[in-house]
Amino acid sequence: MRIHIVARKIKMTKPMKDFIETKFEKLHEYLDNIVWAQAIVSVEKKIHAAEVVVHAGHQTMKAAAESDEMYAAIDKAMDKMEAQIKKYKERFTDHHAAETVGLDEFTTLVGPEIRFSVVKDVPLKPMNKEEAVIEMEKIGYNFWMFQDRGSKQLQVVFKRLDSTYGLLQPVKK
Repeated sequence: MRIHIVARKIKMTKPMKDFIETKFEKLHEYLDNIVWAQAIVSVEKKIHAAEVVVHAGHQTMKAAAESDEMYAAIDKAMDKMEAQIKKYKERFTDHHAAETVGLDEFTTLVGPEIRFSVVKDVPLKPMNKEEAVIEMEKIGYNFWMFQDRGSKQLQVVFKRLDSTYGLLQPVKK
């Protein structure tokens, strides 16, 4: 998990940074697929504000809080984020007991419905495979489509489960 901390109109101290990182590690205990997390702390007219952004899987969650003290504001924002993460995790747990159904009851098998929830326009710019990996990691994706600078072909880089990278190249057969 990458952690990014931003301080606005306040000096970031080592204890404050350690406090925020400890809180993020606690969130990591609830959900292990957190890609990156960001905390923004600021002070405006004696009001301390904390905003927390966490990107996990394909979900980005935000929480913000204000208080008279910075640590209290961070604590409130992290508590809100913890509740959101618990709710997010709850959606993916199966609450029903496993039911066994004989396959002879079905006459035809129907495949799963294919739905697209997001269609994203991606700027196509020539780059090499190393630059594509850097772009993919910067955004926090598991794959990235790009146009190879040398061959002018569309290619896809992807992150494998063993933390190496793969490359998909089109081939005519």
